[in-house]
Amino acid sequence: MPSSPTTPPSRVLLVEDHDMVAEAIGQALERADGITVVARARSIAEALAETQRHKPDVVVLDRRLPDGDAIGAIGELSTTGARVLVLTGEASASVATRVAEAGGAGLVLKSSRLDELETAVRQVAAGEVAFGPGLLAGVLDRLTGRVRGAGTPLTAREQETLVLLAHGASTEEIGERLGVTRNTVRNHVQRILDKLGARSKLEAVAIARREGLVD
Repeated sequence: MPSSPTTPPSRVLLVEDHDMVAEAIGQALERADGITVVARARSIAEALAETQRHKPDVVVLDRRLPDGDAIGAIGELSTTGARVLVLTGEASASVATRVAEAGGAGLVLKSSRLDELETAVRQVAAGEVAFGPGLLAGVLDRLTGRVRGAGTPLTAREQETLVLLAHGASTEEIGERLGVTRNTVRNHVQRILDKLGARSKLEAVAIARREGLVD
């Protein structure tokens, strides 16, 4: 009898800027049957380039990278057909919903056991989602409108402004960092307040932290 065709391994791109974490994850995935790590990237920019180069099945993506919040890059990373599994130090229903809305296939805590990460990679590679029962329930509630989220999504520039606000930057400092005028910064801040339903910068930052928009 002819032998059944062998299923090719799931090809994984690992995006993690911390060398020790990347080494531990990479070794665990390489030891797993049916999974091969084809490349590693240390930033969003590298991840986009390596995704185009290697066309992986799954991108295991650290949320916080040197060049920003990687959730915003999920859509572009997915253009080659890759499914994205996000790694995060702190998970909430708000963050998981952002991942799902961006097109991500799962969210795993960095504190999870390596075998749990391996299982999540297999699930994502098989076309399933890997959010965990608690997180998945929260995502479904928010996506179906049973729980109100933060409102209209922020633009990339508004997100940058919000992160700077959360770090205590003044209007002048934000303008210098972003290369825009003070009036432009004020416009960004006002739109942030409107979208988050906040009455002050301080309240906006508090809401953003609660919703997982900033650390």
